[in-house]
Amino acid sequence: MKITGLEVLTLPDHGDSMMLVAVDTDEGIHGLGEVGIRSRQKAVAGGLEHLAELLVGEDPTRIEHLWQVMFRRGFFPADRFLAAAIAAVDVALWDIRGKALGVPVHELLGGRVRDHVPAYVHVGDGYHDRERFLQRCRDLVAEGWGHLRFSTVHDEDDVLDPRRCLRGSVELFHQVRETVGDEVELILDVHTRLDPPEAVTLCREIEAARPYFVEDPLRSENPESFRMLRARTGVPLAAGEQFGSKWEFRRLIEGDLIDYARVDLGVAAGLTEAKKIAAMAETHYIKLATHNPLGPVTAASSLQLNLACPNVAVQEHQTDPEPVAAGLFTVRPSVVPGRVEYSDVPGIGVDIDREEARRYQAVAAERPHLRTPDGAFTNW
Repeated sequence: MKITGLEVLTLPDHGDSMMLVAVDTDEGIHGLGEVGIRSRQKAVAGGLEHLAELLVGEDPTRIEHLWQVMFRRGFFPADRFLAAAIAAVDVALWDIRGKALGVPVHELLGGRVRDHVPAYVHVGDGYHDRERFLQRCRDLVAEGWGHLRFSTVHDEDDVLDPRRCLRGSVELFHQVRETVGDEVELILDVHTRLDPPEAVTLCREIEAARPYFVEDPLRSENPESFRMLRARTGVPLAAGEQFGSKWEFRRLIEGDLIDYARVDLGVAAGLTEAKKIAAMAETHYIKLATHNPLGPVTAASSLQLNLACPNVAVQEHQTDPEPVAAGLFTVRPSVVPGRVEYSDVPGIGVDIDREEARRYQAVAAERPHLRTPDGAFTNW
C-alpha cells in the first residue's frame, strides 16, 4: 500500500472552519484527521503542503517512521503549527491502518480498558444573564451530564479587568456549586487570561467549592510558573491544550505540576505522540482530560485513545456540529449526556461524504480581541 495524496477540507462549524485532512492510498482506503489549531489555518495548510511532498509514495502502515520523518525532516523540530499538521496526518494514518485490518484503532493501541469514556459539556458564556446561566446548569444536570465546564468572566464589551474577572469568577463558581449541589463535578477554564496574583487568589477562593480541576490558570509559555501556583493552592490543576509534543508536556509531568494533562489530538502531533504523553503521565499518576472544542474527527480519535489508556479521567465535548456539517458525516461518535459511547467501527470510527464536503470552503473565525481597561492586549 502506498500514499497517493493528501486532501484538505474546510467545513462550516458554528461560524468557524473545521479543517480536515484526508490521506489517500493506492488501495482505495483513505483516512481522516483534523487540524486542532483553527486560528491560523493558512500556516497549517502550508505545513501540509510540505508534508505531502514527504509522504506521497510512502507506506502508510509505517506510522512511527513517518511521524519521525514529519517531525524531524526539516531539521528544526516541529513547532505547534506544524505539529497540528502532523497531528491530522498521523490520525489519518491510524485510521487507514485500522480500516485495512478491519479493527477499531483502540485495538491497535493495546485494546479496550473501559466500556465508555466519561465526558463533560460546556455550559456556555451566558453568565451575564446569571439566572438563565444557572438554569442552563440545572437543565444540563437533568439531562444526565455529571461534569460541567464554564469559563472565567469578562465584560460584554470584550474588556477584561483582571481584578473584576477574579471577583466575578469566584462569585459565579460558588453560585454554580450551590445550584447543582455536591454530586456534580465543576471545571473552571481560566483560558490563560490571568497573571499569577489573580490566578493564585482565584484558585484559593474556590477551593471550598471543590472544583474537579481549574484549567489553564496561567499562560503556557513558561510551564515553570505552575511550580509557584502549585505551592500556593490545593485545587487540582489542568493544562496542555496548547502543547504540540511530549517535550512540552515533560516539564509539567515530571515536576508533578498538574493533575490532568489536556492532550489535544489535533495539536499534540497525533495519536502516536499522545500515546507516549499518556504513558509519561501514567508514571506520575496524572490523568488525561483530552481537549476537544473541535469536530467529530477529533472526538473519534480522542475516544480511541481514551478507550485504550488506563489513566483517563474525562473527555471534552463542546457541542455537536451544526446541521450542515453534521449531515456530511456518514458515521461519527455517539455522544450521550455524560459520556462518549464505545465504538467498534474499523479505524477511528468516523467518515465523511468527501464529494459533498468539497462544495464548502469555510473560513476560520477571528478570535475575540480582549483588552484590559487601559487598552492593552490580553489573552482571550
